Amino acid sequence: MTFKTLDDLTDIAGKRVLVRVDLNVPVKDGQVTDTTRIERVAPTIRELSEKGAKVVLLAHFGRPKGEPVADMSLKAIASAVEEILDQRVYFAADCIGDKAANAIAELNDGEVLLLENTRFHKGEEKNDPDFVTALAANGDVYVNDAFSAAHRAHASTEGLAHHLPAYAGRTMQAELEALEKGLGNPKRPVVAIVGGAKVSTKIDLLQNLVKKVDALVIGGGMANTFLAAQGVDVGKSLCEHDLADTAKGILAAASDAGCAIVLPVDGVVAREFKAGADNEIVDINAIPADAMVLDVGPKSIEVINEWISRAETLVWNGPLGAFEIAPFDRATVAAAKHAAARTRAGSLVSVAGGGDTVAALNHAEVADDFTYVSTAGGAFLEWMEGKPLPGVDILRQRN
Repeated sequence: MTFKTLDDLTDIAGKRVLVRVDLNVPVKDGQVTDTTRIERVAPTIRELSEKGAKVVLLAHFGRPKGEPVADMSLKAIASAVEEILDQRVYFAADCIGDKAANAIAELNDGEVLLLENTRFHKGEEKNDPDFVTALAANGDVYVNDAFSAAHRAHASTEGLAHHLPAYAGRTMQAELEALEKGLGNPKRPVVAIVGGAKVSTKIDLLQNLVKKVDALVIGGGMANTFLAAQGVDVGKSLCEHDLADTAKGILAAASDAGCAIVLPVDGVVAREFKAGADNEIVDINAIPADAMVLDVGPKSIEVINEWISRAETLVWNGPLGAFEIAPFDRATVAAAKHAAARTRAGSLVSVAGGGDTVAALNHAEVADDFTYVSTAGGAFLEWMEGKPLPGVDILRQRN
């Protein structure tokens, strides 16, 4: 790897290790409703604790815009972290200054302390040098285990690596190794599945992928924009008609790069968007004027699964249809199950990410069968777009 990991971090007993983690988890009525992100960072915390480090956690929660906001305090998260780690997690009411320093000074080797929301200070998102210095005063070593925040050049995600010896935590390491297998240095053929509602949110992604993959499967509402650009009447389907030229440009770029574009050849249409709505399967050139496409059809599923069967590497972002409601989840579930089966058989490296994608794979009950499923959201998308990730780049530079 081009960055240091915990394997390179030795003799840390008694040292103050600042660990940037992602604790931006969903909370309802003061209770964490999804502990996935906490579970992801637990191995790093445990490893450092077991080696006798004084583990000091840095994290943000919500968007407090540089001011303390009571319902965005990390104090409510501390108990969930304790439960996952099965050990006491202390809490400090600030991430810099005397409150943080005093709490750290009281730590014994192997103990864990969670500092208050870094975004309660304007200097966090501005990567302000004075704020970075104040954070760095709390530690001897810096570990970044928050890939999900690595696309932001903030004080706790990028700035600290300029001041302290910097390492990737186990979650960061696993994410980067998976992404390297996905697009960095993949086994070919590489197939990408990109779905979702709108082309407008994924223009950069599509423009980058056609240069890197052998086939690009386009599904979801965004497929309608490409079909319409080719003269298909998509009826009342979700479609960005004003992006026809953009779609044509992406199709041309794919042709120049030798990337096959896979669009639906049939679709499941309905007159209303609700669970159990009356629906029918039609050829993609025979969409009724008063209907909308809510999923790709069985012929399209066959084509998509054929591409998955050919692939050595699969990268997936976005569902193929309106998977949240039956029966418009069939294509997404079918493709996900096929990819999972090939992954279990050792025939496919499958990397997926993005909020809707994670939800879709969980819905298909195959998330655990993929090679790697990223919970990183924006960082995963920007990586797929080929954009620099400051929190990752600085780790490489400091190697």
